[in-house]
Amino acid sequence: IERLVVMSTTNIPALEYLDIDDKLVGFPSTRFISSDKTRARIDNGEIKDLNNDLELNMELLLDLQPELVIGFSVNGNDKTLDQIEKFKIPVVLDGAWTEEHPLGRAEWIKFIAAFFDKQDKADSIFNAIESNYLKAKQMVLTVKKQPIVFSGSMFKDVWNVPGGKSFVAKFLEDANTNYLWKNNTANGSLQLNFENVLEKAQHAELWIGAGLFETKSQMEDQHKGYTYFNAFKSNNIYAYTNKIGKEGGLLYFELGPLRPDIILKDIINISHPELLPDYNNFFFKRLE
Repeated sequence: IERLVVMSTTNIPALEYLDIDDKLVGFPSTRFISSDKTRARIDNGEIKDLNNDLELNMELLLDLQPELVIGFSVNGNDKTLDQIEKFKIPVVLDGAWTEEHPLGRAEWIKFIAAFFDKQDKADSIFNAIESNYLKAKQMVLTVKKQPIVFSGSMFKDVWNVPGGKSFVAKFLEDANTNYLWKNNTANGSLQLNFENVLEKAQHAELWIGAGLFETKSQMEDQHKGYTYFNAFKSNNIYAYTNKIGKEGGLLYFELGPLRPDIILKDIINISHPELLPDYNNFFFKRLE
């Protein structure tokens, strides 16, 4: 494939790691892309903004003449992708987001590589990531103390808590923490009310993955109830807002699926800092 359009920022790191980012000619809502390398190509006009994935600029898409569109489908009903196919442009679906294990998500780099004859490169990239992940997981097996952890934040009147079989819960398990919803069997998010979460998590030591906040005062402004948690009072709240792209996109959502090894090391460093004395968190930051 020489001319490519992708629909998700999660595909950008795979293209860069495989050295095929120069094949990308269009993307919906380019402002969400955080990578400096790909942003430079956007600024140079080499990657066109196709409006957004719900109202794609079809004229521009046809003008770009992509040989392939890599999309994703959350509910199996995607009119935009159907419309693209009507113009005889091949569409394939990236299903990385359906994987329950973080390494399963990363392995989808092999799927993208297949269209560019880069299978060997993808294998070596994935093998390195997998090895780093498993080494980090091994490192915490002997730790005696498991800090009590909870996650998520309020959206409107609902607190989205990662289910016990979700990929977020898998990170918390592999970092040897005691995640309060670990026994739940949902692989997506649980929609709970504030009181449910406060009752269970008020005395938890760590709050890891507190939404899109950058400071504690932002949290307090959004919901006074956040201040009732011990983790808030003891300054033990961590959000994945450490790296923000020029246009406000979060690198965690873009690069995180390909680099679960870095996410795991961040969470280990937060939960068991004595194991990684010289490590600086990449995606996560403590909210002040």
